[in-house]
Amino acid sequence: MRLRLPLLITGLAASVALGSPVVSGAEEPSLPSSATPAPSTGPAIAPDEVIVKYRDGVDAGEAAEIKEETGTGGAQTLPGEARELEIRDGETVAQTLAELRENPGVEYAKPNYVARASAFVPNDPGRGGFGDWRELQWNFAGPFGVNAPDAWELAAQAGAPGGRGAVVAVLDTGVAYETRGRFKRAPDLSKHRYRKGYDFVADDERPNDENGHGTHITGTIAQVTNNGKGLTGLAYGVDIMPVRVLDAQGEGATSDIARGIRYAARKGADVINLSFEFHVSVGASDVPAIASAIRYANNRGTLIVGAAGNQEEDAIAYPARSSRVVAVGATTEHGCKADYSNDGADLDITAPGGGFDTALAGNANDNQNCRPSAGGRDVIQQTFPSQRELRSFGLPGGYNGTSMAAPHVTGTAALVVATKRLGKKPAPALLLAHLQATARDLGAPGPDPRYGAGLVDAAAALR
Repeated sequence: MRLRLPLLITGLAASVALGSPVVSGAEEPSLPSSATPAPSTGPAIAPDEVIVKYRDGVDAGEAAEIKEETGTGGAQTLPGEARELEIRDGETVAQTLAELRENPGVEYAKPNYVARASAFVPNDPGRGGFGDWRELQWNFAGPFGVNAPDAWELAAQAGAPGGRGAVVAVLDTGVAYETRGRFKRAPDLSKHRYRKGYDFVADDERPNDENGHGTHITGTIAQVTNNGKGLTGLAYGVDIMPVRVLDAQGEGATSDIARGIRYAARKGADVINLSFEFHVSVGASDVPAIASAIRYANNRGTLIVGAAGNQEEDAIAYPARSSRVVAVGATTEHGCKADYSNDGADLDITAPGGGFDTALAGNANDNQNCRPSAGGRDVIQQTFPSQRELRSFGLPGGYNGTSMAAPHVTGTAALVVATKRLGKKPAPALLLAHLQATARDLGAPGPDPRYGAGLVDAAAALR
């Protein structure tokens, strides 16, 4: 029995070179000559503004004179108040502060420091500059993303930044995890955060990727974050166990998959990601070796996450259909069910998979966010620009599917495990119940066949 990847790929020929990191160079922090400090090192300040408080006894007329002398303006600032003033003479914040502090009528003058919500915003540039990963990774930080920045902050506060301490097995086409012979490590994957894996296709200990799918999946889970290059990974601190069970065409044999699941569970994986599917007509009785391996892993306390399938069916594909596997459907950047995503009563949860919205017109419980004619963005991660270029990497488009959705749930589960949010070794059933309880409801109120319990929310799962 062979299967196919629940992935829709188009237009893989294009690739974009990774951006370069932006580098910038107690008491009140010193200010650079520009109005806003480089975001990588200094605190953020409002450009062209300062905060001023006058000494007691300074009247409105004297305040107006001070503003004229220092080239500032704006709201009237009275004794006892600290208010922002605009810099109107084109000078820098630092220059204006120096002038104000020399005036005897000024009690203090400060930059207008800007507070941000407590979220970790990495410096990864995507295809642009500092922090532009957000322009591509709508699935992490967009209106219908998984709230990655808040989750990163919460995980760090819990002493497990990026899910450090958890082990995730990626059963797929392999991972570009090493530079060896004709293979090369993906530049935005860690050199070090790997557990020993295995290649069940070639039957050796080098599970290198010959397709690109497995590297893309691994990127969503664990791409290096805040390193000034490429994109981000949801659980960037986990250890990855690469297990190759699919060949260069993305196909895998039942026996290899079953052995891979048992291997990952036996070697200590906390979470296993299965971004592949059989046809919906295939069930557990047709692939008993896989069904037995799933029971084995589940009994050892390993959570298994699977892709619901891309056949537009009202049924979940196996192995995700197993009651011991978390079945993950796909949503778009609009928060709508993706048009290719399987659904049904066995769907547990949804996550960003990209692509077009499904057409739900005429149903009283429709998701009003759906815009089937508007299109939708793909899920972007670093991988091969094509299957013929195993030593070249870019940020290709064309990747969307429930394959892309599943690793969002895998990464979130790994963060929960690492932070001990549910205790030292939460049972798979407890983990699933927690992910569902903290999911963001979509579509009809409450759990439903299109969205399961809703859109996975990594931040809510850690609060």
